[in-house]
Amino acid sequence: MKLTFLGTGTSMGVPIAGGFGREKATGDSRDERYRTSAWIQTDQTSIVIDTGPEFRLQTLRAGIRRVDLVLFTHEHVDHVAGLDDLRPYNYVQQAPIPAYTNESCKKSIETRFAYMFGPNRTRGSLQLELNVINEPVQFKDCLITPLPVDHASVPVIGFRINDLVYITDACKISEETFELMKGAKLMVLNGLQWEPKHRTHFTIPEAIDIATKTGIPMTYLVHISSYVTHSVVSKRLPSHVKLAYDQLTVEL
Repeated sequence: MKLTFLGTGTSMGVPIAGGFGREKATGDSRDERYRTSAWIQTDQTSIVIDTGPEFRLQTLRAGIRRVDLVLFTHEHVDHVAGLDDLRPYNYVQQAPIPAYTNESCKKSIETRFAYMFGPNRTRGSLQLELNVINEPVQFKDCLITPLPVDHASVPVIGFRINDLVYITDACKISEETFELMKGAKLMVLNGLQWEPKHRTHFTIPEAIDIATKTGIPMTYLVHISSYVTHSVVSKRLPSHVKLAYDQLTVEL
């Protein structure tokens, strides 16, 4: 399995529009972050997690030529706004694209993108088979297990895909979800900033504590704010936790 980080930034991206984030650019490409999204490749399939506002650009620079499945963590704009950019894959693959998410996100997508669904669907619009996932699902060579987490404002699900755990936009993880994470070999987890504590997202110290608690050998942090400088913060991390960056590829 190959994991590519399509984006690792917060809801506003990094740098923030208008230059309202960090005061000066660092010159380090690892500090330029599209909205958080990922691409998973296995021997049998190509899976995308979330389609944020830069999804078209993410597909181009990563070279994504096929999308067999989409997983949506939740309905916030930074995770679904690029949904229509899947449309060319319909045209090339000549088939609807299946997708899994929770009930809240499914309803939100069907409402906000109503022209894509139902009997009055606009001809030529995206064909997406949107399903709710509550139990583990086998998709080709991937066992996909939903991982409910707390984002304070909306229900969010992470995903365990074989030995990979992927969680973003979380501020709390239940013991039941921790049980589902046991035995994984790699985790992706949100780590917004070093401090102060945030109402809806883990800080980096909190993410480190969770990574240590799970015993998962390696954790990569995503959903990183504009005030985190890669070269500086990386030196403060333990050996089993790293900052992810856009276009980083990891093999499992």
